[in-house]
Amino acid sequence: MNYTYHIADIACVILAAGKGKRMNNPDVPKVMAEVAGKPLIGHVLSQVVPLNPKRIIVVVGHHKNIVIDYLDKEYPWVDTAEQTELLGTGHAVMQTEPFLDDFYGDVLIITGDTPLLRIETLAQFIEEHQRFRGFLSGSVLSATTDNPTGYGRIYRNSKGEFLKIIEEKDADEEVKKITEVNTGIFIINGISLYSVLKEVENSNAQGEYYLTDIVELFLRKGMNFNAVKAKNFDEFLGINTVEQLAKAEEVYLSNQSIVANK
Repeated sequence: MNYTYHIADIACVILAAGKGKRMNNPDVPKVMAEVAGKPLIGHVLSQVVPLNPKRIIVVVGHHKNIVIDYLDKEYPWVDTAEQTELLGTGHAVMQTEPFLDDFYGDVLIITGDTPLLRIETLAQFIEEHQRFRGFLSGSVLSATTDNPTGYGRIYRNSKGEFLKIIEEKDADEEVKKITEVNTGIFIINGISLYSVLKEVENSNAQGEYYLTDIVELFLRKGMNFNAVKAKNFDEFLGINTVEQLAKAEEVYLSNQSIVANK
């Protein structure tokens, strides 16, 4: 599919520090698990690089050298920031501040374990946010699924206004019925991002600093934050288990076959 991108300056942060405890391979970081012979982080980067970000920073942690060696070989211009303690997604993004302290554009934040993500989806999300960049401080990409288990829920009021993201482990039974979920993809004004992140607390079921908590913080400050619905939830299948990895490969190969036969 040909697509013309109309995107102002962005930087990209890719979160790749996780252990992947349920992947049954403790010696390999989760983002180095492979789909169709390519590491998960490679699939994500292949969709990010054509967007021409001014900088790409990959946050590494568990078995960091394996990830860094891959990046040095395949994407030598990409920077890496280290998360020495795995204290949550908000804490992970904070590690990138020294790389972006002089950057005044928008920061795209993506998890490194979403191999089915498409560049067209990312570009359209960024464009939608930047159409209102004078009004919006940030946007999160959401999607609807019949099986939202495991995902943070997009919480709206009776008027449909986006209020916050509630993580699965902090959700009550009513919230768990919500089918609109957080895909883990954000775009946030770089000037505001790090100052607001410093206010995030870890008073939650996990004892972690959630990136998702910035939504409420922005809104409390009177700064607007949007949730943009994507069309296809399947693109955002995250990889946490061997079964999910196998499913992602099945979908990926099916998609490749469809493209080849067009």
